[in-house]
Amino acid sequence: MKDRMIVFTCITTIIGFMIAIQFQTTKEPDVRDTRNIHELRQALTVEKERQKELNEEMDKQIEMLYQLQQTENVESVIVDAIDELRERAGLTPISGQGVLIEITPVYQDEFGGYIHSVPPYLLRLLINELNFNGAKEIAVGNQRIVSTTPIREANGVTLINSNRVTQFPLKVKVLSDDPEGLHHAIMSSISREYFLYENLEINSTPINYVSLPAYEKTYRVRHMEVIKEES
Repeated sequence: MKDRMIVFTCITTIIGFMIAIQFQTTKEPDVRDTRNIHELRQALTVEKERQKELNEEMDKQIEMLYQLQQTENVESVIVDAIDELRERAGLTPISGQGVLIEITPVYQDEFGGYIHSVPPYLLRLLINELNFNGAKEIAVGNQRIVSTTPIREANGVTLINSNRVTQFPLKVKVLSDDPEGLHHAIMSSISREYFLYENLEINSTPINYVSLPAYEKTYRVRHMEVIKEES
């Protein structure tokens, strides 16, 4: 009798667990996706581009592994890999074809007020537009934009990489495989309207050669530590 009770308890527990799972998967979610078709297409494009980058990165790693297996000069392969990583991290100057964007005040007087710098949210919006439209590398003023670049405001002045950005015209240098396409995308983007709301104007010019400075700060690596091999 006792064994039957144990079996019955186990069976009812399993059935209850399965019913709970089914209820959880079929009930309507509390938060709905309210994005429109345009936003969903943009998100899909971003995910496709991310998938493409992951595939390309996988191919590079496989190629490097093949080189390590085929060559005796392992050190040169590692040095080349480190140099490539430094370039991708923005730690070296880089140049090539791209676009030169100049940001200038529409007017500055006692009625319109004096503009000290471009607001951070506008710069972040512009950088997102550039990345979405195929920008490879970006520099705002003399500051290279990398994955950890902070863009913030302090006492009414915009700081990029903790450096003041107050000069006008503010030049944004961008490397791109398709300068003409990027130029037209920026000149027709909604970000231009937001800049005009803040009394700022964007002008873009495709150019055959543009040089970007290296990232001068030190990368801060957090949540990682060196693990020594056991002897």
